[in-house]
Amino acid sequence: MLRKENRIGLNKEFDRAFKLGQSFYGKILGIKCVPNNNDKNRFGILINTKVSKKAVVRNKIRREIREIIKARLESLKTGNDFVVIVFPLILDKNIQEIASEIDYALKRLRVVK
Repeated sequence: MLRKENRIGLNKEFDRAFKLGQSFYGKILGIKCVPNNNDKNRFGILINTKVSKKAVVRNKIRREIREIIKARLESLKTGNDFVVIVFPLILDKNIQEIASEIDYALKRLRVVK
């Protein structure tokens, strides 16, 4: 679980990322990145009901993505807000494939130290 200081919670923060953020979209997920006025990185995860109607499945995907992000927090440049948008094709992927997609997206956004 990510610490509260590393999570985006307010709708206006999500909206700010969508309006001003730099983006990368892959086949199974997309990431929006926008600088914040903080010295910490914050993450938010959006999973629509189009991915799965079952909350159990959506929460499992959310937990997997949080663990992947938690393992990579130290290797990222600080001061950014990230919004991870999940697409339905993620259901066919295992955690290693999801991790490699997140790694590739973060490299493309140039936020890796």
